[in-house]
Amino acid sequence: MNIRKNMISLSLLALFTVSFSQPTFAATTPFTDLGQSGAKDKILSLQQQGVIKGVDDSKFAPNETITAAQGIQLMVNAFDLSLAAVTFIKAPQATDYFSKADNNAWYAGSLIIAAVNGLELPNHLDPNAEWTREQFIHQLMKVMETKGNLPMIKLVPVEIRDDQELTVDYQGSIQRALARDIIELDKENKLHPQKPVTREEAAEMIYNALAYLKSHKPLN
Repeated sequence: MNIRKNMISLSLLALFTVSFSQPTFAATTPFTDLGQSGAKDKILSLQQQGVIKGVDDSKFAPNETITAAQGIQLMVNAFDLSLAAVTFIKAPQATDYFSKADNNAWYAGSLIIAAVNGLELPNHLDPNAEWTREQFIHQLMKVMETKGNLPMIKLVPVEIRDDQELTVDYQGSIQRALARDIIELDKENKLHPQKPVTREEAAEMIYNALAYLKSHKPLN
């Protein structure tokens, strides 16, 4: 039985190698559509590290929005989440964790990895729905803090001028993201939490989160 469990675990690890978006073109040259992007250097750095991929072999499409599945896949890839420490009696399916998932979809593996690694994702998650800025920030902070074993911090809440748009359950994550310089408000001190998050914004936040972890030694 142990041999069978190990074989299942190993086969799952091989199956669930994921990237930012469904197309998995080899990025041989820097993205060519980042001329107007303020996050160009960060995006190209992530590209060189193999953390993100484009919508094709030369374009990143920074202004396109991302779905929940794409956002989850990006976090799984960026933080090296896996099933290495998990043993299954039977091969899991995405629908074991998310009722609206498709077990044959490109995102199925990343959803399973995310669920097993403790991302706070609801059972009714729609993988194809656009993710808002606040949703992405909340999940990013959860995986970053868990992965980095980061300590609790004392916060002096930052005034967010559109805080009436925030979901109450996300307020703590957003304040911590501000305190750790993962995100910043706009010139009017607004977050725009309900706007769909773009690929550019998601990539920049991921870059900032990884940079923070590199500069702050884990407790373990």
